[in-house]
Amino acid sequence: MPHIIVKLAAGRSQELKARLAERIVTDVVTTLNIDERSVSVAIHDVKLEEWSETVYKPEIAGNRDRLYKKPGYNPFE
Repeated sequence: MPHIIVKLAAGRSQELKARLAERIVTDVVTTLNIDERSVSVAIHDVKLEEWSETVYKPEIAGNRDRLYKKPGYNPFE
């Protein structure tokens, strides 16, 4: 029963976020061979000026050993 949380820089439309959630669900169902009913997706908008401190530092830099896809940027460099 995966629950996926996507954090995005704020400003994307509800339609775009809904399409993203649909694509994520499709891929999760296919990859994990599970029923769509067991998947949930939340999307959190984050103000760009808050991204470094609220997302990058605690969730990316602070968890590099758990990232299966690492970003190609570092806002602190």
